[in-house]
Amino acid sequence: MPFLDRLREVLQDEDKPRRNGSDMANRDKASEQLNEYKQSNGTPGVLTTATGAPIGNKTAIQTVGPRGPALLQDFVFQDEMSHFGRERIPERVVHAKGAGAFGFFEVTHDITKYSKAKVFEHIGKKTPIVARLSTVGGEKGSADTARDPRGFAVKFYTDEGNWDLVGNNTPIFFIRDPMLFPSFIHTQKRNPKTNLKDPDAFWDFLTLRPESCHQVSFLFSNRGTPDGYRNMNGYGSHTFKLVNKEGVAHYCKFHYKTNQGIKNLTGAQADALAGSDPDYATRDLYNAIAEGNFPSYTLFIQVMTFEEAEKHRFNPFDLTKVWSHKEFPLIPVGRLTFNRNPKNYFAEVEQVAFSPAHMVPGIEASPDKMLQGRLYSYSDTHRHRLGTNYQQIPVNCPFSTRARNYQRDGPQNVDDNQEGAPNYFPNSFGGPQDSPAFLEHETTFPGDVARYNTKDDDNFTQVGIFWRETLTEEDRKHLIINMSGHLKNAQEFLQKRAVANFSKCDPEYGRRLQEALDQHKKDAQSVSMAAQL
Repeated sequence: MPFLDRLREVLQDEDKPRRNGSDMANRDKASEQLNEYKQSNGTPGVLTTATGAPIGNKTAIQTVGPRGPALLQDFVFQDEMSHFGRERIPERVVHAKGAGAFGFFEVTHDITKYSKAKVFEHIGKKTPIVARLSTVGGEKGSADTARDPRGFAVKFYTDEGNWDLVGNNTPIFFIRDPMLFPSFIHTQKRNPKTNLKDPDAFWDFLTLRPESCHQVSFLFSNRGTPDGYRNMNGYGSHTFKLVNKEGVAHYCKFHYKTNQGIKNLTGAQADALAGSDPDYATRDLYNAIAEGNFPSYTLFIQVMTFEEAEKHRFNPFDLTKVWSHKEFPLIPVGRLTFNRNPKNYFAEVEQVAFSPAHMVPGIEASPDKMLQGRLYSYSDTHRHRLGTNYQQIPVNCPFSTRARNYQRDGPQNVDDNQEGAPNYFPNSFGGPQDSPAFLEHETTFPGDVARYNTKDDDNFTQVGIFWRETLTEEDRKHLIINMSGHLKNAQEFLQKRAVANFSKCDPEYGRRLQEALDQHKKDAQSVSMAAQL
């Protein structure tokens, strides 16, 4: 058969499914979104400008004659292009790539003896929520399956304001002092000269800060590449404070346990998906909700008394450590269910703003240094990224109650600006008043004001437990494969420093890591010799 005839036949065969629609029947919900919109909205309405004025022709600008210059009076074109040039807001510095979901939280167990928060008021109470699940270090267009922690942020629209529980899919973090956070993130981003990820910077910082060993071990196990957002746990990570109606306080940690079961990807599977479907986790979450297979998570707390915290063998506010479940067992609280996809990604996911500082009566901050730093930085970032009035954006509004305060004006003030209410406090004209009933819990902290170095706290004991008791032998094999495959790209002195740190966690851990690095070196030498022959 002549080549051109065969090519026509192949092209016709490839085109047949598109003609008969057989491939349409197997399309998933995400792929069918536009068709579903068309079917549910009927006849299209009249196209308008942003001012609501109808548009007669949206395919041509106004010109003087068919070949003449454009006119400044063409508001339809101005309206379109001026908005287009401004429609991208700065991406998040971290957690730039993420997916969103809406749903509800339902109380299943009574914890009012620990917290007076309205969200926990009684068994059966439901509270609307929005969640954003994300990677951390990558840009907005990066792959969902990258080796990275995953953000797990939930906004609870409670009767007494919005409560944001902003954590990760790991109960720990790389550092314990917020002063180091910008430097840490810089090492996970791009080299300012090459604009490439830099393994030297990555491993230099982490090996100089041995408190990172715990999180790095999580990261390079298969837990670092979860199989989608539905199959991973979430954690508040930090230590918080719960206060009950009697003013009695306890320290606490929050845990979301996935009801779908934990599933992880191997490094090879994650790499393959990064090439074939970089939006794998986003697609999986969207389709599950669209198909009615609503993901759910059980919320637990761990509780520690102030006396236990004072006497504990390590600092209970250290974000690089976990609390033992044997000593502080998980207490069930309720269930989170995601049952609605965002109506519009930009409006409800890109603009949703979470902050650990968004707390409600009955839930307060602990002395956790990383939490203390985040209480400031998150809201400050939102004001830069979204504007002074970011909390007036609908997805951020406390719609289960009403904000009444003395904040006025500012860019993008889009509500009634509290009309004629007084804008100063105190006042004698009916403005909102404060109430002693909502004062925070009083705590005394003796000590001198200083900058306390935490580098030499116990950085290795819990990592050794994780290696020996949490991971299976198969998990340990994958951890060594994953870590050595990345560490081999760093300079040799950084490799030795990493091996020394992990050897302090467990001698076998360090030995096996060194053996894997030695094998990578031998393999590279063999390839180099073969290339020279």
